[in-house]
Amino acid sequence: MSLIVAAALGVAVVVYLIIASGAEEVARAMLLIGWGLLPIILFHAIPLLFSALSWRELLPRASRPGVVGATWNRWIRESISSLLPVAAVGGDLVSARLVHQRGVPGTQAAATMVVDITVGVATQLLFVMAGVALLLNRSTEQAALLVAWVVLIGIAMLFAAIAAFVLVQHRGIFAISAKLARTLLPSQRVSDIAGSASAIDRAVMAIYGEPSKLCRAGLLRLIGWAVGTGEIWLVLRFSHHPLSAIDAFILESLGAGVRAAAFMVPGALGVLEASSIMFGALFGLPAQTALTISLARRVRELALGLPGLFVWQWIEGHRLLRHAPDKVR
Repeated sequence: MSLIVAAALGVAVVVYLIIASGAEEVARAMLLIGWGLLPIILFHAIPLLFSALSWRELLPRASRPGVVGATWNRWIRESISSLLPVAAVGGDLVSARLVHQRGVPGTQAAATMVVDITVGVATQLLFVMAGVALLLNRSTEQAALLVAWVVLIGIAMLFAAIAAFVLVQHRGIFAISAKLARTLLPSQRVSDIAGSASAIDRAVMAIYGEPSKLCRAGLLRLIGWAVGTGEIWLVLRFSHHPLSAIDAFILESLGAGVRAAAFMVPGALGVLEASSIMFGALFGLPAQTALTISLARRVRELALGLPGLFVWQWIEGHRLLRHAPDKVR
């Protein structure tokens, strides 16, 4: 009976996610691009691999997973963050939990999660800045200048947020959180957590104490952002409105800036569509074609994310069954 209930809930989740992503819009994108969606979906494995390698670089050599294991973990992490209403950190927390179950010490798993988030956002801003520079080099028209100014203001705000986040990490982000929890909920359990929090903070600082490791992780992540440009290039190619690789780079980088600013919106629903139309107009793309870019991304997120969610639930369910007490005696 429990398996039937779980299966029914799984089907309900699939239906909900498809409706939430816009069933009509998803179908429209599939009709416009057709079989071209298949290489677009498969292509995402390349930037996914680079982001997985970046995160793997931060893990301790003695217990870090292999390339396949790191990519598998990143796939589930991205599936959760892009499809479930858990903002952007839900997938990160699950990722740390899964890698801990595979042998990475808990303190290291949590520490690398925090540093990886920092590396990801920092390199994303560098990617956006490169796109803005290329945009200004391409055109100095009023519309391009306006977009550049808006994006640069957003970059400045996010840079300030990153600087504050890094400062808090150096001050002991987990210890501060544990201290706050102890104030609100005084108990022995919270005191035990405070000890673990200090250990995680030390692990975070140990990672920051290895600049070569941070540079390798940052370079890999930056390559991943740049390679992701190929997705837009393929979408427009199959939509019969091809752009050059440079123009595709600019479009993807501007979109990355919007996604960074809208991290609290699950999957950036609605935000990507509006930004795609606005940025696409800079390159003479019709609104319908520009909208296809974000719609194709929705299809890709569903095509890769839904299996990722099922695999995650299977892992958690299998773990619960394995650790459940044997009631049949």
